[in-house]
Amino acid sequence: MTKLCYGIGNLGYGSMGQTVSSLIMFFATSVLGLPGLLVGITIAITSMWDGLSDPLIGYLSDKTKSKHFGRRLGHMLFASFTLAINNVLLWLCPLSNNQTFLVLWLLIFLLLQETFNTFFATPYSALCIDIAPDYNDQTKMQGVKTVFYILGLILPSILMSIFMPSTIGVGGQGQFNRQGYINIALVNSALVFICGIITIIGTRKRVCSMPNYDEAVKEEKNSSTEKNKRKGLSKIMTGYVETFKKHDFRCVMLGYSVSLIASVFITSVGMHLFTFCYHFSSSQISAIMICFFGGAILSQLIWVNVVKKYDKKQTLIFALSIMLFGIALTSVTFLFRIYTTSEKIFWFVLPCLFICGLGSGALYSLPHSMYADVVTMEQYKTGENNAGRYTGYYTFTYNFSNSIALLFIGLLLDLIKFDSAQPVQALSVQTGLGKIVFFGSAIALTMAIIIFSRYSIKRADVLKVQIKANENKTK
Repeated sequence: MTKLCYGIGNLGYGSMGQTVSSLIMFFATSVLGLPGLLVGITIAITSMWDGLSDPLIGYLSDKTKSKHFGRRLGHMLFASFTLAINNVLLWLCPLSNNQTFLVLWLLIFLLLQETFNTFFATPYSALCIDIAPDYNDQTKMQGVKTVFYILGLILPSILMSIFMPSTIGVGGQGQFNRQGYINIALVNSALVFICGIITIIGTRKRVCSMPNYDEAVKEEKNSSTEKNKRKGLSKIMTGYVETFKKHDFRCVMLGYSVSLIASVFITSVGMHLFTFCYHFSSSQISAIMICFFGGAILSQLIWVNVVKKYDKKQTLIFALSIMLFGIALTSVTFLFRIYTTSEKIFWFVLPCLFICGLGSGALYSLPHSMYADVVTMEQYKTGENNAGRYTGYYTFTYNFSNSIALLFIGLLLDLIKFDSAQPVQALSVQTGLGKIVFFGSAIALTMAIIIFSRYSIKRADVLKVQIKANENKTK
């Protein structure tokens, strides 16, 4: 029951995050009419701030001691409420010819969005390490969490088909309908609040009944001096560098960050690609995304069973190779799209995206589980629970890489002369969009495979350390 309550928190968070990551670039450029470079800079700034705030909030989470909410749950409660409000305000951005006003609106509310995201996501990820430190339990917990997360990723596609019917908008494509984005935001805000509350209530008993919890609270209150706080805060500045120097920490942080760049290329420019190159309707795009994430959900059963026989590193590399193969097949459909209709090519794109989804399923769970193993081994060695801080370093790394990728994407959209005012883009622009998506994601995935191949921790290493730790407890 605890696993279920914990995992459901990722449903609302995943749906809201996917909506922003996959639609905000298209919304800002094609609905609001902003230049790609301006949008890229705006999103990059907010993503950079998200990365910088992760270690700070992770540290704050580690140092928080509450008898009723533990280290993590109080922050998650605050975030569930503020995220629900801010998300609606973000998409209420009015139509205007004043580009400065539009950019400032997006910048302010995206900065707030990323801040409240961090107050939820970093403690939420660290909570998993706290309540499931065992090697096998960690994989199971991450699996449940991933299923809900992927369901959250599918939900925006379903909401698109409901609130953006293809009969509305330019050329019959509902993705140009501003009111549809607002309606989706209202549903996401309600969902993130409800799911967050369920997670908090469902895990609170487990959190507050952890061994030595009351003693830890009392010790923290007695030993917390201003001098120790200043010393702790100063560690944040140097802790990231020290953590990054450690081989396996570095492999997972870099590998996951680079693999997510592939997702950034697909999600941020995917709407442009399917709208202006394949000329798909909002309903067709929804079906494609559902097929993609449906493959990711079905693959969870596959990867969970494969991990029982092979190490996580081998399984992840194999999964990323499948995703790379799926992208290659999709690029073939892109080349042949001009020789047939959008209705016919749609049926060839679907299975290609399903294959991509099968491979990407491992990406949503295995890197997190691998990083949790690294953190767990480090905690056994040092005797300190710094899961929140380590999680912050982890998210800082991939948010930093995402911000660079988003800035680069915005620049590329302007370089290929993408014009949001034109419902039909020139063939050269369509070719440019294809190159951005397919070459960008393929290069990122290849680099991620190379980086993950250097990861050294195996199942036996984690189990050996855990056995020693259990033996020490019984003495």
